[in-house]
Amino acid sequence: MNAGELLERSLAYALGSVAGVRADSLARGTPCAEWDLAELLGHLDDSMDALYEGLTGGRIGLVPREDRACRFRTRACAVLGAWAAGPPGQVRVGERPMDVRVLAAVGAVEIAVHGWDVAQASGRPRPVPAALAAELLPVARCVVVGEDRGVRFAAPLAVPEGARPDIRLLAFLGRRDSFPG
Repeated sequence: MNAGELLERSLAYALGSVAGVRADSLARGTPCAEWDLAELLGHLDDSMDALYEGLTGGRIGLVPREDRACRFRTRACAVLGAWAAGPPGQVRVGERPMDVRVLAAVGAVEIAVHGWDVAQASGRPRPVPAALAAELLPVARCVVVGEDRGVRFAAPLAVPEGARPDIRLLAFLGRRDSFPG
């Protein structure tokens, strides 16, 4: 797995989900039960800020908070630029060192899954691309632990044998609306 490619593909997917967000849809509910679409975009913005900071050791300038979709697009471009510039080998998360490739892979899971959430909340459902989901699932299984359940993620859901990779990924992360029809 190439963490940079995974991050790039996750950002491309999430950017497609954010593309159709309209100001009049920001109060809509999301698959993240505690957040409306505006709060979800704020969370995505925070995630992008943390990724950028980890990749560069710095911060980017702010864009108006009123346009959260614009903020996400701006930060997504900055994150891709930071990755292309060659990030450091390790970053510190609090006091713990982390390989930058792990940071990128975990960020890719966060971005793609919340991109799916945004698409759902915007009324334009679109599946996470199967190949991307297949690569993200093992990352999610490595980083989402029991203590995360009920706090950051709902309990995993059972899926039918042979379910598509996107369905398995979303169900593992407790997404209740992850099954078609």
